[in-house]
Amino acid sequence: MPLDSYVTLGRSGLRISPFTLGTMTFGEDHGWGSSPDESTNILAAYLDRGGNSIDTANIYTNGHSEKIIGDYLVGRPALRDQVVLGTKFFGNLYEGDPNGGGPGRKAVVRQLENSLRRLRTDYVDIYWLHNFDPSTPVEETLRALDDMVSDGKVRYIGFSDVPAWATAEAATIARFRGWAPIIALQLEYSLLERTSEGELIPMAQALGMGVMPWGPLKSGFLSGKYSSATTGAVDTMRTQLVGVPQEADYVVIDALNDVASQVGASPAAVALAWVQGRPGVTSTLVGARRLDQLEANLSALDVVLTEAQRGVLNDVSTPALNFPAENNRTLAPMIQFGGATVDGRTTSVSPLLRTSSTRY
Repeated sequence: MPLDSYVTLGRSGLRISPFTLGTMTFGEDHGWGSSPDESTNILAAYLDRGGNSIDTANIYTNGHSEKIIGDYLVGRPALRDQVVLGTKFFGNLYEGDPNGGGPGRKAVVRQLENSLRRLRTDYVDIYWLHNFDPSTPVEETLRALDDMVSDGKVRYIGFSDVPAWATAEAATIARFRGWAPIIALQLEYSLLERTSEGELIPMAQALGMGVMPWGPLKSGFLSGKYSSATTGAVDTMRTQLVGVPQEADYVVIDALNDVASQVGASPAAVALAWVQGRPGVTSTLVGARRLDQLEANLSALDVVLTEAQRGVLNDVSTPALNFPAENNRTLAPMIQFGGATVDGRTTSVSPLLRTSSTRY
């Protein structure tokens, strides 16, 4: 599956690559990112492979990520129109300014203007709300975004890291008002973080939103550097930032390493292939600090997992979901169908739930 096997993002006509290039590592303002030259090499390699989806945010390396992308694309106007360029708003880059960030109209307008300036373009293809603010009326944010779409400065709207109930409310209001719809979600998703399966991913599938997972390697825990047999420090800088896997994580990590050995691929490639093959997922965010890391991640496009191998990874990483996910999966069919076979599933009723056959 090459990068130019494009897929539509949610209920829209926007077509993107199965892997989206995440650029949180572009720039050195945080002390751990890529230099502008290395970032440019990564960007060029991704585009040369047929990739067309680039993701950034106003807050990534304090705006440096956006500037690096803008500097690269400004001399390539034809390429700019072929690329699906997304950025995010919410993060405040102005200390002491209460309206410097967030989803209020004043803040959103200013953030877009600044992002467009750094990206050296007059529009972005996807504008993502980067987080959730319960104090700002969602109607204010949605109307501001709709105005931006009407002005031609934004093509599509996405939500990132917003609760399912708030996203569903916003999507319903937008549809009712005839405002620009929310076509996609960004959310954390990996073999070590599957709780989005409880509400966010089913909501996205029901409402026609594409899912774009971030963190598919769980801060490098699924990269192949770790196993229960590994001793000693691993990547000191990253350890300082994100810590180390917990004891329960190694059960999943060891299973991933075993499957990777069977497939003849790196654990990182297998972890990425697993995420990209999950229900509801449209395009997975992949990032890199070095060009060789990007190439290693893109090798996941060639990984084919058997049903048995997927089953092993599914079973070992099965999450404990919030109520009522398990109740709806197991108890509801028993009560509804009363032991009948429906849609190929045979249900059984617990003795505790049986009632008399008296009909009223």
